[in-house]
Amino acid sequence: MAVLKWLSICLTLFCQGTAASKPCRWTQFRLGKLNDVSIGLLSDMGGLFPLMCAEENVEQMFPEDLYKNTEGEDVYVVALEAMRYVEQLYNNSLTSVTWNKTELNMFQNVIYRQVQNLELCVVGGVWESSGDGWSVTLKTYFNKLNTVLKEKEHSACAWEIVRKEIRENLVQFKKFIDSRVKL
Repeated sequence: MAVLKWLSICLTLFCQGTAASKPCRWTQFRLGKLNDVSIGLLSDMGGLFPLMCAEENVEQMFPEDLYKNTEGEDVYVVALEAMRYVEQLYNNSLTSVTWNKTELNMFQNVIYRQVQNLELCVVGGVWESSGDGWSVTLKTYFNKLNTVLKEKEHSACAWEIVRKEIRENLVQFKKFIDSRVKL
């Protein structure tokens, strides 16, 4: 009887482990592709950086070595944290943007899908980063973007700055994914 209980427990744990790993396998193949789609949508939905916003444009805020400083971290934890920040940022007031609304909605949906799938990969969606420098730097970066939006009252030019920054973030994120996720 004890052996039967032991086998039942082992089988249950094995099945749960197998089920939990499938979304990660899916994400391994889809994360880079969805990131490429996100970059394209960001570029297409607003076009070139508007001349009317040139004076308000700030220097690039994204720390280019951010993803290089994630050595030893689980790629899915880093990806989840980054995508959650992007998702939160684009849940702000977007009423002043002049972007293509269809492409904006598609961008938000792609980011949402990435977050949902990454949550399945990271222990049931409950995660804690190591609190290392990369995590603090990422949080600081997104706080700066939120500050730009607040200081410029979520204006169209503020959102253009954010769009430009997030695009650069996702380009660097792509390099990070390509270097860490092997197919």
